[in-house]
Amino acid sequence: MDFDEYQDTAALTDQFREKQKESDLMIPLLGLAGETGTLLSEFKKKIRDRESYEGFNDRAEEELGDVLWYVSNIASRLDLSLSTIASKNLQKTGERWPTGAESHEIFRSLDDAYPPSEQLPKRIRIRVHEHESGKRARMSLEDGTPLGDPLTDNAYEDDGYRFHDVLHFGHYAVLGWSPVIRALLKRKRKSNPEADEVEDGARAMILEELIVAFIYSNARERKYYAGVRHVDTELLTTVKRLVAHLQVKTRRGKDWEEAILKGYAAFRHMISARDAIFELDMEAREIRILK
Repeated sequence: MDFDEYQDTAALTDQFREKQKESDLMIPLLGLAGETGTLLSEFKKKIRDRESYEGFNDRAEEELGDVLWYVSNIASRLDLSLSTIASKNLQKTGERWPTGAESHEIFRSLDDAYPPSEQLPKRIRIRVHEHESGKRARMSLEDGTPLGDPLTDNAYEDDGYRFHDVLHFGHYAVLGWSPVIRALLKRKRKSNPEADEVEDGARAMILEELIVAFIYSNARERKYYAGVRHVDTELLTTVKRLVAHLQVKTRRGKDWEEAILKGYAAFRHMISARDAIFELDMEAREIRILK
């Protein structure tokens, strides 16, 4: 039996289907809460009685069936398809938690169709170091060519935010995207005026800086993600919504998580070392700390 067939059949057993009102949605919602509570009660008995509770699986199966009925009923009252809900949920969880080879997939760069002079280098080394006067961070290429202006924390306290450019490195290496670094490298896609304006223009750069600042407030509270394996799902969802109008929207939540965590690994090193050389490798989706 598929979900739609179940939903249609379950709807026939709804005793209030002939006189549904918007307020009637409270009935299945309360029913769902009640059945969930009953299921939790069965788990409590299982934990308490352990092996002596021989009917646990049968009871759990029954209660899960009741939960499914109420979920189906709510969907029907909202004119939603249970199979569509299930499909979209698998798509959502598959993006956040890819399985098998998908989690290591090397995807096409966002600028492969452009001239080499407008492409982000697949591999590049960048030095970030603190100016001798302190509290100013400078960034340069391996040959010493400066990248951008020296940065300060722009804060009352020394929080190391002057080194935040290394957080863009995670976007660059893992996502193949960084309007900020692209501009600093003078690799804007000027052969396509629309891409130059929308994908590589000021608004996109401001958006990337906004994303970095937004995540930073969360990371600072969590020791800059030291020892952290996963980023909050709600945070990733917000970031995905922010970039929904750009090419980078094709990157999954899991990709963003990887970019963030690798960027913060580089940031933590920078806070400690104050002078470092990073190799950004887009094909391997890695940030290597060379110094």
